[in-house]
Amino acid sequence: MKMEEEIIEQVEAIGNNHVSTNVETPLRKDAFDKSDEEKIESIHLHFSKIMEELGLDLSDDSLSGTPYRVAKMYVKELFYGLNPQARPKTSTFQNKYGYQKILVEQNISLNSSCEHHFLPIVGKAHVGYIPKDKVIGLSKVNRLVDYYAHRPQVQERLCLQIVKDLQATLDTEDVIVVIQAKHLCVSSRGIRDQESFTTSVEYGGVFNNQEQRNEFFRLVSMPLCENLG
Repeated sequence: MKMEEEIIEQVEAIGNNHVSTNVETPLRKDAFDKSDEEKIESIHLHFSKIMEELGLDLSDDSLSGTPYRVAKMYVKELFYGLNPQARPKTSTFQNKYGYQKILVEQNISLNSSCEHHFLPIVGKAHVGYIPKDKVIGLSKVNRLVDYYAHRPQVQERLCLQIVKDLQATLDTEDVIVVIQAKHLCVSSRGIRDQESFTTSVEYGGVFNNQEQRNEFFRLVSMPLCENLG
């Protein structure tokens, strides 16, 4: 009980000033000891208890299957990106054309979940890089964004994870990622601001040069971002 009280006090003290302390998603060492089916069975049981605590009647036809549906959705859909084995294959190709200008994949649909309230984060990602010896299929960029988005996330960390993965995959530091998203933890609770959205930017290599960043921002039609340092 004392430990629970300390945790509650800590959460209340932090409030909405959430801070991510690691680029990697925090996972326990035994995160993958159980099979997906075992996890679904366990979550099914626990979510049933949550619904019961809320006073819901699970004998009702409309509610009886909800715990299983939620459990399956968590493991197989919303949070499939937690499992490293689910990372999409990002085959690269030799840059035979010698293309050395910026290459952009923009308006990538992004659906994620806030790790603080497990509420949706919905928006767009824009990814750019300058090839050296390797290029990557454009659809693979979309799949990589989708993979990292489908885990409990912090938007800043999501940006960093995409950038670092692409830098390693393409063997170049010249990668930039911009994410613009609405957070339902802001629009549906707390301040309930329906209009605001969050923009996060991460980059490396030549994109540390503002002129290079501005070229990327112009290409994705984001003139306001030209003022970002």
